[in-house]
Amino acid sequence: MSSTSGKAIREIKVAHSPDSDDAFMFYGMATNKVRVPDVKFTHTLCDIETLNRKALDGFYDITAISFHAYPYVQDKYALMPSGGSMGEGYGPMIISSRKISPDEVVKHKIAVPGTMTSAYLVLKLFAPNVATEVVPFDEIIPKVLEGKYEAGLIIHEGQLTFNKSGLHRVVDMGKWWRDKTGLPLPLGGNVIRRDLGPELMAACCGALRDSIRYALENRDEALQYAMQFARDLELQMIDKFVGMYVNERTLDYGKDGREAIVKLLEMGHAAGIIPHKPDVEFAIASAAIPAN
Repeated sequence: MSSTSGKAIREIKVAHSPDSDDAFMFYGMATNKVRVPDVKFTHTLCDIETLNRKALDGFYDITAISFHAYPYVQDKYALMPSGGSMGEGYGPMIISSRKISPDEVVKHKIAVPGTMTSAYLVLKLFAPNVATEVVPFDEIIPKVLEGKYEAGLIIHEGQLTFNKSGLHRVVDMGKWWRDKTGLPLPLGGNVIRRDLGPELMAACCGALRDSIRYALENRDEALQYAMQFARDLELQMIDKFVGMYVNERTLDYGKDGREAIVKLLEMGHAAGIIPHKPDVEFAIASAAIPAN
């Protein structure tokens, strides 16, 4: 297939989670509100732990990953300068069916959404010796309610809905991290394959930045788009969750945001959780062309 310019159309495989924040930020790209000349973006939706594992093989050209996964794929991918989700004093939570102290809860096995998630990394920094078991993220709350686990580590929209089930928050990892470091907690970002070359990488990074900007400037329509992927949540709840994780920092990490990524990964490496020495490198973005 060729474009009106006569050049062959380049397909760029994009993957992200179906969570409200990801769907919101990719809205512009997914609906061709933002485009790159001679490039066709194709989108695949997977849960974040699957995306982390796929990135080990360099399967997608652009993919959302947990920041924890970055040192494992840094030879193949660079971080895109936009698209990060960070907790500003909030983040993944340890929840339990009863009121329990943080010191006591880590003596029990905790259900976690995946060992490559950033939530797992910060949990292990918080409690290095805690026992964990991987459970699909959307099954953690039900399993804790069933009594299969004393506690669970919840991510995504569960951070807003857990109390409706009568569960108790034991530790907010984002608050713990902020108290410890004074920094936001890096959770998920987007990476791009290095072998696309500097020009195409820059154009794609610009497209993602402009897609996020388009969604922020056209919030209602982007939220309606994100709703189709939401897990039985009301629009008000989706709007709140998106506001937590898609904002001006998602457009640009800022100095402290970039510092936070480096610090989290270096602490993980120093603690022996991450075997690879992190080498955080950001790609450079150029402008994309918005659709008329």
